[in-house]
Amino acid sequence: MSVDRYKAMEVFNRVVELGSFTAAATALHMPKARVTTTVQELEAHLGVRLLNRTTRRLSLTDDGALYHQRALAMVQDMGELEGTLRRAVATPAGRLRVDVPAAVGRHVISPALPEFFRRYPDMVLELGSTDRPVDLVAEGVDCVIRGGLVHDETLVARPLGRLRVVTCAAPSYLAKYGTPQTLEDLEQHRFVNFHSAKTGKVFPFEFSKGGDARQIHRPHWVSCNDADSHMGAVLAGLGLSQPPLTRRTCALLASGELVRVLPDWQPEDLPMMVLYPRNRHLTAKVRAFADWVAEVFMAEFAAGAKLYP
Repeated sequence: MSVDRYKAMEVFNRVVELGSFTAAATALHMPKARVTTTVQELEAHLGVRLLNRTTRRLSLTDDGALYHQRALAMVQDMGELEGTLRRAVATPAGRLRVDVPAAVGRHVISPALPEFFRRYPDMVLELGSTDRPVDLVAEGVDCVIRGGLVHDETLVARPLGRLRVVTCAAPSYLAKYGTPQTLEDLEQHRFVNFHSAKTGKVFPFEFSKGGDARQIHRPHWVSCNDADSHMGAVLAGLGLSQPPLTRRTCALLASGELVRVLPDWQPEDLPMMVLYPRNRHLTAKVRAFADWVAEVFMAEFAAGAKLYP
């Protein structure tokens, strides 16, 4: 026999409170027979009699008095817990630990945080800004933002969208080495590359036009594993780059500090993700942050799409 013990406790408590099966059935909007059967099934499950029944009144047995005392406290605790969770879903509160790429934290997330705290005033955000792989469980991090494809099966990835990418260089570099007009011209040029902080792998430049996709590997003077150092090297005139089209990149292009090259060959878009452990429940806090950061990145995507549709 299967007994819904929480429901049975609620029914039993109401019978005791109102002193009759009939009154409890009315209050619970249940047939009287169902109320009676529920209490009988609970007694059978426990193997004790909870109520003394006479034609005139009900009374608790000693076992019934003990059970009622504990069951009443458990139902009240459950009600308080459910209320707390409902309020948390409506207005998330508490500490949230997030790790984001350093440049994203500085140029995308931090400037938008006033709106986040206007929306969620009871949240406490601990923002780590790194480009290294993070062990979310071991380091107590609730979620991370990362760019690129995810191959870790222990993590759940929620897509934020895709950032456009542009091939560009500083005017000082182009003045010294010339502006490439074709992919073949890149044989005479230097790249400022990204490399993986985890494996050290250097990522190639990627180009696509009309279904023709190319990967090009060239020697580099410098390779970086964080976006700020990478952009610093590009602005210093050390080589060609393929940065994502964030508002910052758009501003540098608009001001002439960067110059777009090879516009007919579009680099692959950069997918952005919120990642959290697969075996961890998606809390209201993580959901609220993910929803908000998706809006922030949509504004970043829109900036790039407007400049380079």
